[in-house]
Amino acid sequence: MTHHKINYVEFQSSDLSATKDFFQRLLGWDFVDYGPDYTAFSDEGLDGGFYRGDKSSRCSDGGALIVFYSRDLESTQGQVEAAGGEIIKPIFSFPGGRRFHFSEPGGNELAVWSDR
Repeated sequence: MTHHKINYVEFQSSDLSATKDFFQRLLGWDFVDYGPDYTAFSDEGLDGGFYRGDKSSRCSDGGALIVFYSRDLESTQGQVEAAGGEIIKPIFSFPGGRRFHFSEPGGNELAVWSDR
């Protein structure tokens, strides 16, 4: 592990099973369950986990935004929708690229960006 570098991120999820299924379908992630209320992922750019809870991370509530990169933004948006994600902000331009925001079934807001 690298000293003083971000190492891990945790999210609440109101539906751990749906959250796991979503990320398995969309990104092919594998999870390790630590009891009925926690599941972890690793080797995905940043390790982390989801724990059972009633709250979610949303930008409008001051939550941090985790942003994925895509070489084909439109295709990734379609994959998010097909996996059960909800588009919160459709594709928009910003200095340096374009992105969209989505929520996964457990309620957390994430984004995908591209420089293409």
